[in-house]
Amino acid sequence: MKDFVELFEALDSTTRTNEKIDAIHQYLINARQEDQLFGIALLMGNKPKRPVKTSLLKIWAAELADIPLWLLDESYYIVGDLAESLALVLPTSNTEALFELHTIYLQLINLYGQPEDVQKEVILGYWTQLSGTALFLFNKFLTGNFRVGVSKKIVGKALARYLEMEEPVVEHRLMGKWSPLTEQMDSLFFSDLNADKHFLPYPFYLAYAIDSPVEELGDLEDWILEPKLDGIRGQLIIRKDELFVWSRGEDLMTEKFPEFHKLKDLLPNGTVIDGEVIPWKEGVPLDFNVMQTRIGRKNLSAKTLADAPLVMVCYDLLEWEGKDLRTLPLEERRNLLQYVLDTAGVSDVLLLSPALQFRDWEEAASYRVHAREHNAEGLMIKRKSSPYETGRKRGNWWKWKTDPMTIDGVLIYAQSGHGRRANLFTDYTFAVWDGEQLVPFAKAYSGLTDKELISMDNWIKRNTIEKFGPVRSVKPEMVFELAFEGINLSSRHKSGVALRFPRILRWRKDKLPKDANTKQDLLDLIESLK
Repeated sequence: MKDFVELFEALDSTTRTNEKIDAIHQYLINARQEDQLFGIALLMGNKPKRPVKTSLLKIWAAELADIPLWLLDESYYIVGDLAESLALVLPTSNTEALFELHTIYLQLINLYGQPEDVQKEVILGYWTQLSGTALFLFNKFLTGNFRVGVSKKIVGKALARYLEMEEPVVEHRLMGKWSPLTEQMDSLFFSDLNADKHFLPYPFYLAYAIDSPVEELGDLEDWILEPKLDGIRGQLIIRKDELFVWSRGEDLMTEKFPEFHKLKDLLPNGTVIDGEVIPWKEGVPLDFNVMQTRIGRKNLSAKTLADAPLVMVCYDLLEWEGKDLRTLPLEERRNLLQYVLDTAGVSDVLLLSPALQFRDWEEAASYRVHAREHNAEGLMIKRKSSPYETGRKRGNWWKWKTDPMTIDGVLIYAQSGHGRRANLFTDYTFAVWDGEQLVPFAKAYSGLTDKELISMDNWIKRNTIEKFGPVRSVKPEMVFELAFEGINLSSRHKSGVALRFPRILRWRKDKLPKDANTKQDLLDLIESLK
């Protein structure tokens, strides 16, 4: 645990990528072999399930600290993080015991489902023997909220240096939902992938957003332009007569997509296709909301499958007949992909992503502006000569999204944030007019500068009407412009609509509440997108 504490403190004290890589590399050198993989798992978000109810943790901590429960609740409200609140109120241990990280990890897993008296005894045993950062980290593990500011890419770089392996190889072996309970360093990084882990996807290649004039990309002839679709990015894998469908988030979703199950009989072993899974009916994509509704169901009825049939719009062929094609030029991979799709008899569930033809960048820009009319979010721009790389790399793949939709709403509720925002009201609920009434339609917590957040926090405290626990209703005087990516009818929301990815675009100090949009405006927008 001591080595992991030092690693956490080193990571928490810097924003420099190279220093974070150095810190993880040093941890791998210093840590006991039994602890190494558990530390890597925690850095990558692979943490134990919370074994104990937070309500019990608060009761036990208040008892041990000899303070009333309400005082702990108030402290939590101010601090904004339960693990930190517990660490602050618990008595400090004068002599700190040395615990191994893997021992703590295993014990927390074994606590799940145990009687409360057993859970309490174990947890109080740690609380009375840990202090400082070690106590804070233990509480983070205990509450299931451990996070640290490192990306999977950074962890992969440090591991590659330590293991003396190439980064793409390490990243590939880190794919999927592996567990330090069933893996060791040797099995995870040095086993025969084809023999032992044939189900694993390749690391996804991700595009950067265009951040300069698109004309600077040069000759249009050097690029393939595709519609940017709104679905679930995934890899479809056929190996050893088995089918696997992985999402970009590394969730195995094969059972969610029964339409694809027949493909293991139509495509050869050693096939890996990268594409977008989208709902598709009568030759056109359906709204992403249809996909969300279907994905959320545990059991897929015949009606559900008929109402929301899925296809994969295929972008790339990463493996064919067992050969890794990722180093080949995109144009060559795409030509082979087209041949595969044309000859395999899979056109009802696998479609080739269209390569759009434009006379010049100006015509492409016009398509981007009107992308929603083509059931797209914008354009993907890919260099014809590009290999299929790992992670997000600049230069070869770009995304050029259409501008978000916007609406003006009135602030009616505010709630304090978490972490460094715990002392500020930063989470807002907005409303639009429905006749003479304001109806809530969206929540947003991002988009304002730190200076604006402080200004709004002061205004909220001066203009509170009522308090409901951590939430305050405020005078309906402030207007904000919200940006969002999609909008749908929703019976679960009071306004009857649901926005996708709402965020604050700007504070409209120039507008009065009466100038905000109406519920009818939202309904009209939905109708216009049909």
